[in-house]
Amino acid sequence: MALIITDDCINCDVCEPECPNEAIFMGPEIYEIDPNKCTECVGHFDEPQCQQVCPVACIPFDPAWRETKDELFAKYERLEAAKAA
Repeated sequence: MALIITDDCINCDVCEPECPNEAIFMGPEIYEIDPNKCTECVGHFDEPQCQQVCPVACIPFDPAWRETKDELFAKYERLEAAKAA
């Protein structure tokens, strides 16, 4: 699964710099997560870093975007290859 930021977001700016895949960005009203870039930090960390730093716990797993750990790792590898190119 990818992660999603809910309407409880207070735009505190702590999650965006923590994302190793640059999947978090400022949307029209609150921060958002690009599910095509979110690997739940697989390949980088043991736990999603944005969830760890969020002071209002508004970053749950997105039930509409389901991925296995293997799929998340494959996405991580694609993203890293794209960065290197």
